Amino acid sequence: MKPFTKLPRFVKNYYFLFGLFFVIWMSFVDTNDFLTQMRLTQKLNNLKNQKEYYKEKKVEVIKNREELTTNKELLEKFARENYLMKRPSEDLYVVVEK
Repeated sequence: MKPFTKLPRFVKNYYFLFGLFFVIWMSFVDTNDFLTQMRLTQKLNNLKNQKEYYKEKKVEVIKNREELTTNKELLEKFARENYLMKRPSEDLYVVVEK
């Protein structure tokens, strides 16, 4: 008894077998398989979101820099808050929150 006698004729066709092998190979084994493409698409979307975030931050930093170069009171406030600068006659206390 031959094992392949009950299979349909198109399944025994060389082109069908090669095409099936090719689809399986491209879907799961190749370097550009579906899983890799999904990961790369997800990474691309994350990078696009980060790009938008950094564009917004860039605009904000440019605006703050412009304000700091034109307003001396704001520059003093910024230096006191961020760099803990003080006048010679002042005492500085830093409160650290947990």
